[in-house]
Order: sequence, then C-alpha cells, then structure tokens
Amino acid sequence: MRDTARLRASIPADVRHLSARLAEAGHRSWAVGGSIRDELLGELRGAPTERRNDWDIATSARPEQVMKLFRRVIPTGMKHGTVTVLLDGGQYEVTTLRGETTYTDGRRPDEVFFVDDIKDDLARRDFTINAIAYDVLADRLLDPFDGLKDLEQKRLRAVGVPGERFAEDGLRVLRAARFVATLEVELDAETERAIEPSLASYRKVSAERIRDEWLKTMKARAPSRAFEVMQKHGLLAVTAPELLESVGCTQNHYHAFDVWGHALRCLDECPPLPVLRVAGLLHDIGKPRSRAWSEKNQDYTFYDHDRIGAEMAGPLLSRLRFSTDERERIVALVRHHIICYDEQWSDAAVRRWLKRVTPELASELYVLCRADIVGKGREHEQDLKNLEGLKVHAARVVAEGAAFGVRDLALDGSGLMRELGLPPGRHIGELLRELLEEVVENPALNVAPKLLERAKLLLSRKAG
Repeated sequence: MRDTARLRASIPADVRHLSARLAEAGHRSWAVGGSIRDELLGELRGAPTERRNDWDIATSARPEQVMKLFRRVIPTGMKHGTVTVLLDGGQYEVTTLRGETTYTDGRRPDEVFFVDDIKDDLARRDFTINAIAYDVLADRLLDPFDGLKDLEQKRLRAVGVPGERFAEDGLRVLRAARFVATLEVELDAETERAIEPSLASYRKVSAERIRDEWLKTMKARAPSRAFEVMQKHGLLAVTAPELLESVGCTQNHYHAFDVWGHALRCLDECPPLPVLRVAGLLHDIGKPRSRAWSEKNQDYTFYDHDRIGAEMAGPLLSRLRFSTDERERIVALVRHHIICYDEQWSDAAVRRWLKRVTPELASELYVLCRADIVGKGREHEQDLKNLEGLKVHAARVVAEGAAFGVRDLALDGSGLMRELGLPPGRHIGELLRELLEEVVENPALNVAPKLLERAKLLLSRKAG
C-alpha cells in the first residue's frame, strides 16, 4: 500500500472537520479532484506543492442532507448534487456521488442521477489523474483507473473511452492541452487521437470558458506546450485562426524560428503573468500580413506589423471575452513592442517615447521586449544592452519630473479659462495637448507663468 504521509499532512483541518461531521451522520466522503492530484504529483517529483484552497469533497450524502449538517451552506448546484459549505478556513464544494446521462449542449449533462459507489462517480471524470479519491478519515487512496501510474509515467489519459469523455464536455480537449503544459505530461496516444474527431463538441464551448483555460495555461512553466497541442489538433483553427497564419511564415535572418515558433518562445520567456504572456503570444501576429521581400537587403521585411498586429489582436481578444482592461493593455503592448533605442537618443526623444507609451506601460514593455529578443533564438547581446540602457535613461527622465500627460502640467483647464477668460469647450483640451507637446520638448516650460505665455502665443497664432 502506498505511503500517504505527505497527502495526509496536506489535508486542511476544515476538510477533516467536514469529513468527520458527515461520518457522524452516517455518510461517507472522499477528497477528490485537483488538490489530490497536485499533492500526489508533488510527492512523485519531490517538489513543493502550491497550497490550494479549493478542496472538493464527494459524499454519499444527498445535498439536502449536507445542508442540514452545516450552519452556513450555499445551494450552488442542487440539481447536480453540489452545495458549498462555508467554514472558517474557506469554502468547500461538496457533491453527492453521481452519474450522468448524455451532454446535448457539450457542456452539462442532460440529467444527473445519484449513485452509491465512489467508483461510479470517478468513472464520469475526464482524466485518470483526476479520478483519484482519498478517504480522509480512513487514510486510504482509491484509484480505480490507475491515475497514479499515469502520474508516475507523466501521461495524460482519458477515463474510459476518450471520444465519449470529450463528447460529454467540449472543454475537455482544451483542458487536455492545458494539462500538458501545467502538469508537464504527455498525451496518451488513444486520448490524443480522439481530440480532432471531438472538435464539433469543442465548437459549442463558450468564449468565456476558453478564455479562462488560456489564462490558467499562462501559469505553466512552458505554456507553449499547450498551444502546440492546440495548433496541432485543430483547436486554434476554431478559436483563433489568425494565429495559424504565423505557422511556417519565414522570418528574416535575425530569427532562428518562423513567426509561430518565435511567438511560442517569446510566450515562454515572459514571466507567468497572464496579460504579458498573451501579449507575448500575439506580439507578432501581424507579421504574416506585412511580410515583403526586399531585393535591396535580400531578406524579408515586416514594416508596420506592430500596427497591423494591434488591429488583429483587438477583435480576437474581444471574441474571447477578455476584459476591457486586459484587452487594452495587450493591444497596447502589441502596438508598441518594437523599441529601437540606442545611445544617440536625447532626453527629449525618451520623453516623447514615454509620452506615447505611458510610463505605466513601459515597465511591461521592457519585460515583453526582453522576451522578444531572447525568443529570437540568436545572440542579440547588443539589443539586450540597448534595452537596459533605455530602462536607465527613462528612469532618470521620470525621476526628473517630466510631464507625460496633461495632468502633469503645472496649469490645468480651469486655470487656463480663469486666467485667459476662455469659455469651456473642446478647444481647452486641444490647447492643453499643444502645451504638453512643448513641455515634452522643453520641461523648463512647465511652470504656470510660462505656460500662460505659451498659451497666449498659441491662441494669437490661431486667431491670426
């Protein structure tokens, strides 16, 4: 029998209390799902496990029975046998052992029926590594589908017949791709063969669920593994066909990979921050549509691919229901990811660049651009040196109090109207933006008296 000491020690006190309370009322229970899987995986690999607070419990008790046993319970999914128990340490999903009928909508079972055997409940789960249960009170693992063996062999295998599991819930093919990256496993051959025949079910999956899987994937050490599966087996053709234009698109001599290969390496080089990693994946999406052969240089050029890429990224992110803030940040990162700094840049040039990208975005651009440089697969020490030079130069300019927006000006719209007797209107904003342009070139102008004089001059020129 397997030593469960590490797993036993990982069980939160709340889960033990919950299991004990169910047992007192004559019901059995098991901890199931990702928390059990991750603890076992951490033990096998000799690695620490990130503590989770989403422990799930399967029980023989019916949902209405669970609700009577605990003081604070939310009936989150009574129809499907699930309630959420609120305890001091968090909230815990407690689900009655169940079986399921067909999945007409490719997401939820048409009907759920309760069962008495934990093995029947585990049989409905997606992958064997997620079909392991742990009896907390008896300190006993239940693994009817050899999920532990699959974990040991770093293999992702569907429970039962893969095609049936994927047809039940179309998201499972995307979860398979995610697990390949986040759990660093390989697809079982039979499970892999079932992905493409299951794309009809995948097409029923909502954009929100797909977005959530993408964002979870970005936490992996190498999220590119998931996107390689998506590309190879047709998921991207359904979700993001724009990205497929990059596959096989030859680059210039500065790169060791095609556009798609470079995007994946840039993705992996970015830190595990979802917005940055999505930007890394999309940063060169405009290259295939801008690629042109230069007879002069005997090489490919990609002029304007940053603008084209930003125009392509926006609609893609909207389709996947990214938030407005996420979408705007990613589009801005794609639009401004090209930096051509060298030691010849003046302070005014750096100020103009910071005004265009904003100091807030600049900090993310430095990280993205470093990943872009390293992801080319060739030595670019000078590019990295130039990037570091820009960071230092920009930090000094910011520390000197340069203005990058109209709010940074020493005179606001109310002051202009009061001092110059101007009525409110669009012309006030236009005047402030013109003053900002002058201050960016000459920060010494950013004092109220000088700004007033400049404003008078600008107005007189317009009147003349």
